[in-house]
Amino acid sequence: MLAKAVPDVPEPDSVAGGLAYEPKWDGFRGIVSFDGEHVEIGSRGAKPLTRYFPELVEAFARLLPGPCVLDGEIVVSTEVSGGAKLDWEALSQRIHPAASRVELLSQQTPAMFVAFDLLSAGGVSLAERPFAERREALEALVGPLGHPIHLTRITTDVALARRWFTEFEGAGLDGVVAKPLAAPYAPGKRVMLKAKHKRTADVVALGYRVHASGRGVGSILVGLYGDDGVLRNVGGVSAFSDARRLELVDELAPHVERDADGSAMTGETDRSRFAASKDVSFVRLRPELVLEVRYDQLEGLRFRHTVQFERWRPDREARSCTFAQLDRPIAYDLADVLR
Repeated sequence: MLAKAVPDVPEPDSVAGGLAYEPKWDGFRGIVSFDGEHVEIGSRGAKPLTRYFPELVEAFARLLPGPCVLDGEIVVSTEVSGGAKLDWEALSQRIHPAASRVELLSQQTPAMFVAFDLLSAGGVSLAERPFAERREALEALVGPLGHPIHLTRITTDVALARRWFTEFEGAGLDGVVAKPLAAPYAPGKRVMLKAKHKRTADVVALGYRVHASGRGVGSILVGLYGDDGVLRNVGGVSAFSDARRLELVDELAPHVERDADGSAMTGETDRSRFAASKDVSFVRLRPELVLEVRYDQLEGLRFRHTVQFERWRPDREARSCTFAQLDRPIAYDLADVLR
C-alpha cells in the first residue's frame, strides 16, 4: 500500500472514518514473511532483501511467536551529539554483493525494523480488515518483542502529529503519514497520505548527464560551496519533458567547460551500488549558473532525494551558494521516537 503526497498534515475528518497519524520513516520499505520457520524480506518493488540483513532474519525467527506477514521499514541509526538519528548512508551501504561484507556490516551497522502494519497472522489474512483492527493486532504481536523489532508510534491527535512533523525531523525522519482508520490494506494503491518536508535552496549547476535515450539533458548536477571554498556535488535535478531536455542542451552549451581544442570536458560521479552498471559520466559546466531547487532534507553533504527544478536565478552569484543557506533541523534523539 502506497501514499499520496499532500502539502500539509491533513485534518482527521478529511477522510471518512477518520485518520491515524504515524511518523514517516526514512529507510527501506520491507515486507517480512515468516512461516514459523523461515523468514523472507522483500522490498516495495519485490526485490529480495533477505540476504542483506542476516541480523534481522535471525531476530524475526527468534522473536516472532508464529507465522505472519509484517509491513514496515528497515532503518539504521548512528550516534550523534545529543543522541541518535537515522543514517541513510549507512543503510545504503548494507546492499553489497559480497557475503563477507554483508556479514561484517550486519555487526558494524546493525539494522532495526519498524513495523507499521500486519497483513496476516497465524495463517489468517487481515488485509481486508480496517486499519484500526490491523493496528490493534499489530500491537498485540509486535509490542512485546523488543529490539531490533519496533512498533511505530501512532496518534489520532492532529496537533500531536504536526508536532512530530517538526520535531522528529531532527532524528532523521521524513515527515508524517496519515492512514484512514476504516480502510483495508490496498496493495499498489495510494490510500495513505504523506506530508514531507519541502524547502528551497539556490545551487550551482556544475554539469549535466545526457539522457538515457542519447538525446537531450537527462539531469543537471548541482553543487554548493563549503566553508573551505570547494564546490561540492550535492545532488541532481531531473524529470524534464522531452522537449525541455532538448532545449537545455542549447541553453547550457555556452557554459560547457572545454579543453584547448574546443572539446567538451567530462567527469564522473561516484558509482551507486544500487545501479552499478549505470553511466556516471557527465559534461562539465563552468560554475556560473545558479538555479533554485526544491528539496526535502540534507543527508550529510548531499540532498537525500532527487531535487526539483524551481527557476533559474540570474540575479545570484554562484559563490554565494553555500551550505549556510540550508535549514538544518534541531537535533532530536531517535530513542525518543522509538520509545
